[in-house]
Amino acid sequence: MDDIENQECVLNIRYDLPLEIWDKVMLVYEKMPGWLGYGKNGNGEEGIPYWFSFNESEKSIFASVEPGGLQIIGNMEEKEWSSWITEIKKNATKILGFKVVEIE
Repeated sequence: MDDIENQECVLNIRYDLPLEIWDKVMLVYEKMPGWLGYGKNGNGEEGIPYWFSFNESEKSIFASVEPGGLQIIGNMEEKEWSSWITEIKKNATKILGFKVVEIE
């Protein structure tokens, strides 16, 4: 079993995509394993999507819209992270209607 470690990737879901695309992003979030919702009332950072835990020192994932794309940060085992990222790219491609990939 791997150790839990910090993980990060940036997807080509840019902040300047049309609203019709951004309106579908929550559907992608909700389909993913561990979905908790958005931070509020002291659980996580308000308005930020979280999976698994609102506590970033535990097994957790959260996302943030950055100028370069959708940044996803996790604290989990490498194998599980890799599987989760593969699944979000697949779901996002299907739901958003364009090929979602990691930005190098």
